[in-house]
Amino acid sequence: MKKNLTRIIFILLLFFSLITIEQVLKIKSGHGINQKEGLYAQPKNSIDVAFMGTSHVHCGINTALLWEEYGIAGYDYSGAEQPLWMTYYYLKELLKYQNPQMIVLDLYGPARFKDDYQYEWISENIYGMKFSLNKLEMLSASVESHKFFDYFPDFSSYHSRYDELNDEDFKYLFKSKEESAAFKGYTPYIKTFKMKEPAISTNERRGLTEKSEKYLRKIIQYTKERDITLVLIVVPYLITAEDKETYNQIMDIAKEEELIFIDYNEYYKQIDLDFSTDFNDDSHLNHLGSTKFSRYLGIFLSGSDIPDKRETPGYESWDEHVAVINEYIGKSHTGSQP
Repeated sequence: MKKNLTRIIFILLLFFSLITIEQVLKIKSGHGINQKEGLYAQPKNSIDVAFMGTSHVHCGINTALLWEEYGIAGYDYSGAEQPLWMTYYYLKELLKYQNPQMIVLDLYGPARFKDDYQYEWISENIYGMKFSLNKLEMLSASVESHKFFDYFPDFSSYHSRYDELNDEDFKYLFKSKEESAAFKGYTPYIKTFKMKEPAISTNERRGLTEKSEKYLRKIIQYTKERDITLVLIVVPYLITAEDKETYNQIMDIAKEEELIFIDYNEYYKQIDLDFSTDFNDDSHLNHLGSTKFSRYLGIFLSGSDIPDKRETPGYESWDEHVAVINEYIGKSHTGSQP
């Protein structure tokens, strides 16, 4: 009995140690990985609007403002440079845990990135998602067969991070359930990058790759089958003529599928965007810009029968989310937050 008890204790300690090591070593990032992990901490079926797509989403759509001013229970479920084939599997993962009324999909990815396999930011779109058949199918669609085991299992990619560890890696061990739930995906940028407002006008329709169109239509079909409203948008940035040509092509698909498509690059003045103050770089809104854009987006969402959940029991994590974002922005402006 003593030997068996010793064996059981040893196995439990080993199991606990492996979990602890994995939690410390795994990569943390606010540009895809944290967005996936944060989903699992959300109260079940609490998200009314899920914002999906690239980093334009989690940098440009301010979920704290949408909650504070409109009572919209939104979540930025996105990843840096995310292609539509990964978005499709993200959508399937999302619907395991949530029953959103609306999906708002940003389409910068297929306009700007044309390769069938996009490796530069792929780790941000893989790590953090729980192991499942859905994740394996996403990997199969996203990497060439000879590179599959470069990304699976996750631990094989970050097991040697010992020299990179910092205080934040260890603080992660003590993160409470409430702290995790208060993260809604929004990752604000603070810097200011001055630019000249673009003036783009073209009626050309081209640039959407065969693979991107295939998965866009799969996303459309998947949401229709589940009676979820799908809205296609473009978060404002420094658009190019080539990008606009792809959006024109997507607009035709949206009309064919009877979907709303809004390119917010056509609404700079209505949003009151200032290209000298509201951008972090030529591709991303900063916090000020995201505030202006999200306020304008909120008008559209609140007019689309999205309910105001403020004061509703079970939605306290959105109040905490507002407090966390306000504290972060306050520290950033005083110089105490990098």
